[in-house]
Amino acid sequence: MSRGLNKVMIIGHLGRDPEMRYTPSGRPVTTFTVAVSRTWNTANGEHRSETEWFNIVSWGNLAEICKEYLHKGQQVYIEGRLQTRHWDDKEGQKHTKVEVVANEMTMLGERRDSKKSDDTQAEDESSQPIADEDDFPF
Repeated sequence: MSRGLNKVMIIGHLGRDPEMRYTPSGRPVTTFTVAVSRTWNTANGEHRSETEWFNIVSWGNLAEICKEYLHKGQQVYIEGRLQTRHWDDKEGQKHTKVEVVANEMTMLGERRDSKKSDDTQAEDESSQPIADEDDFPF
């Protein structure tokens, strides 16, 4: 029997603070978005960049950890699987949403200093240089 593989690994910055809610059975679920940017140079030397946004869903203990420790702008590593949901709204319109269901999360970048204000923290994070694809030797 052959096996399939559905694995996603991303490193990016949170686009908003995580939002946690509970299922009717009491299971916690936390959602947030992560922006992953990439840059490159075209054949004629023009510098280009683009950002891809990922919807992240975490469940159970990981959901509680994400809600407690993550915040908008923070760099994070997420590992999980892709899931596509389909549903019909009240007007009968069909919707589709692709999400990363996280099973691992690692906070990256500098630790958040609770003594700093949110404004000071945001300034510190925004002053960090973002590595360019051409900066890596591989």
